Amino acid sequence: MLIRYFYDEKLAHASYLVGCQATGEAVVVDPMRNITPYIQTAEKENLNIVGALETHIHADFVSGSRELADRFDTKMYISDEGDKDWKYQNLENVPHQLLKDGDKFTIGNLVFETMHTPGHTPESISFLLTDHGGGADKPMGIFTGDFVFVGDIGRPDLLEKAAGIQGTSESGAKAMYKSIERFKELPDYLQLWPAHGAGSACGKALGAVPSSTVGYEKQFNWAMKFNDEQSFSRALLEGQPEPPYYFAVMKHVNKVGIELIKNLQELKVISSFEEMQKVMAEGHQIVDTRTAEAFAEEHISGTLNIPFNKSFTTWAGWLVDYTRPLYVLVDPEIVQEMLIALRSIGIDDVAGFGDVEEILKGAPSSSLEMYESITPLEAQPLIDNNEVHVLDVRNETEWNEGHMEQAQHIMIGNLLKRIDEVKKDKKIVVHCQSGVRSAIAMSILQAKGISNIVNMTGGYSTWAKEVRN
Repeated sequence: MLIRYFYDEKLAHASYLVGCQATGEAVVVDPMRNITPYIQTAEKENLNIVGALETHIHADFVSGSRELADRFDTKMYISDEGDKDWKYQNLENVPHQLLKDGDKFTIGNLVFETMHTPGHTPESISFLLTDHGGGADKPMGIFTGDFVFVGDIGRPDLLEKAAGIQGTSESGAKAMYKSIERFKELPDYLQLWPAHGAGSACGKALGAVPSSTVGYEKQFNWAMKFNDEQSFSRALLEGQPEPPYYFAVMKHVNKVGIELIKNLQELKVISSFEEMQKVMAEGHQIVDTRTAEAFAEEHISGTLNIPFNKSFTTWAGWLVDYTRPLYVLVDPEIVQEMLIALRSIGIDDVAGFGDVEEILKGAPSSSLEMYESITPLEAQPLIDNNEVHVLDVRNETEWNEGHMEQAQHIMIGNLLKRIDEVKKDKKIVVHCQSGVRSAIAMSILQAKGISNIVNMTGGYSTWAKEVRN
């Protein structure tokens, strides 16, 4: 048997290629949309990809199962649990096998057993893996998807917060309690292979370790320490981060299917400021992907700044309008990498790109902006003298843990939708926890015509150390 681990840092998403070397067959568990890494590994290991296993209808990325089916005619192994609202659709031309609790299937000498583990979503399943080729008659591990992570468990509130299905948080928490009780009955020796790591919004305290064991999680995972449903549910629902807006889009996309990558349009190349000006006049959205420091020094009026780093897909999912064409200002050498990131969350209407440095050279000064930054020590006298407003763009949990008394709170992901609520009669000091998100917020405010603003470097954490104490 062979298992290979793949990790997308921008989505904190883990997937796995599992192969039977005796028969040369392999499947991918919870595949990402970019299937190239699986193909390369399979070719290297002399394996043929014959299937894709999904633990549930994912909300945070586009699954690659249908891409694999189109490329290799692979079979989708998917859940048939949950009610009618949680059934996969448009499978007429896709080979598939629907699975319920206890169902088994084989790939070569490998046996996968389905375990229904609802809570994160009603249809969630896990896969116990046994290697008969190695002479084993018991499973060696379990692919848990978004059920059990290293140090955490899947959140049950996404259906309500992201998809707007009222009342599902409480019912999901109750279902999760029963699933966890069943998990506790599994053998301690089982390896645990989850679908996410630290940084994912599918939980609130995920560890950065790629795998664990059932026994270790029983002892040290916070969610395993409860013996009553009520206190478990209360602890599980408390402090969950705000889910990005795009999660609702992903649920629909992975349920009904999405356009294959091979059918997407070619990108238009913007080679001059005049061309970009025309694009903006047509109402299209422009995202500048440079660092916050470079953007602060000089940028084109009306553009948003989402730096191309580990958090890029998260903030793109919050801030990009899926209904409008998107143009990106980016180093041409990383265009393909950026396309993979955007398409991984279903942002397919990427109409074009431009080399930001070249475009800036031809831009008149009247079309350029910059913004200033100040330290917490410099900002405090202005705050004390009531000369400025303070805009806190951190998430709700951070706000509840402590905030400036005078601050207005609008979480950065909601800023575009709540832009009219921003107080504008004074200069605005914008801050987050460390200064990263506030830089994005500065670009949002400027793009919406709010220019009397300043970024507080170091954020709330530096203010708490240097000013409050």
